[in-house]
Amino acid sequence: MIELDVFKQISAENEDKLPLLTLDEFFSGDPKEDSIAPNRWGYGRPSLAELWEMLRKVEMLPNVAWVRVALHHDTQIITDNGTEVLDLAGDSIVVCTDMGPDGLEEVVDLDWSCSDGVIRSDPALYHSRIPPIPPNHDCWEIVWD
Repeated sequence: MIELDVFKQISAENEDKLPLLTLDEFFSGDPKEDSIAPNRWGYGRPSLAELWEMLRKVEMLPNVAWVRVALHHDTQIITDNGTEVLDLAGDSIVVCTDMGPDGLEEVVDLDWSCSDGVIRSDPALYHSRIPPIPPNHDCWEIVWD
């Protein structure tokens, strides 16, 4: 998971925009199964480990430039027994690819992931730390509810 100090620095540099996180920054060491698509956890949504594995496979596809986790505004720094802890809340998965939405929906397997679909995304409107978007690529968000 992204280090608290790194998150604080990024947040300070980008006042109103939450950073897009790499898959490792979001999923590695995140024990909270409800940190993404919480309304689907326990109702068929795969575990975080299974989602992470599937998304790593998507990221390795030759027509995918990158995959990132978009954070929800419920992401916060909380105090747990006197220690500051980063409480991540994922909102969606942003995929930069030359695939159209139908191709991405097939790769992601919406039924398996319990996702509500894929929508066009303009990450610069809401997020910071956006990797370069190659020519002929678009950004799509895998969304839940």
